[in-house]
Amino acid sequence: MQKKYIPFAALLVIMLVILAHIGIRLTAAVPAFTFAEEEKQVYLTFDDGPSSKVTPRILDILEEENVKATFFVVGDRIASREDILRRIVKDGHTVGVHSQTHDYSKIYASDKALLADIDACAAAVKKVTGSAPSVYRFPFGGTKERKRLTSLVEEKGYRVVGWNAVCGDEEIPNASAEALYLQSVKTAKGIRKVVLLCHDSTTHAATAEALPRIIAHFREAGYVFRTF
Repeated sequence: MQKKYIPFAALLVIMLVILAHIGIRLTAAVPAFTFAEEEKQVYLTFDDGPSSKVTPRILDILEEENVKATFFVVGDRIASREDILRRIVKDGHTVGVHSQTHDYSKIYASDKALLADIDACAAAVKKVTGSAPSVYRFPFGGTKERKRLTSLVEEKGYRVVGWNAVCGDEEIPNASAEALYLQSVKTAKGIRKVVLLCHDSTTHAATAEALPRIIAHFREAGYVFRTF
């Protein structure tokens, strides 16, 4: 190579190195869409327990299916069922605050009353399990002031959890397990991140009966089970 071409060749090499470096940095700056972000997820949630008969049956099914769930408990229903609450935690499920009394008029009488209700339920849970809950669900879905009250609850360090699908065990009177299964499928249709509302209080034996089919449906549809 003639000497007069050497500086040009060196400059070309330097420019190529710089462009390659810029290209690498631009590529690194592009957001990567992970599988976790694309996957379909379902959160099974149970309100109003623990109960002596329904909650243990639900826990048995979840254990058999290797599925974790979230239980929003009522504080004054823990007494005499401490072992059940401890089992929920031992089995790897999440315990959240639902209320202490599940009495609408008392809970929503004032902001102070709401926060006191939350504190009482959280204290009851911690006394039995040794851990304070960090998630919360409004009893009866909240009030017309839900947005403002959500901020109030979040200021206490709780994550407020609602729902976007229901099994129908409160909405459909005397529903059979078949009806609850069908309602779960119907209300979750087209939703990629499903938060399914169910109940494990004493009157909801049909919910436990429907649970294996509900789990099978979401599993076959490619959903991954999550807990809060």
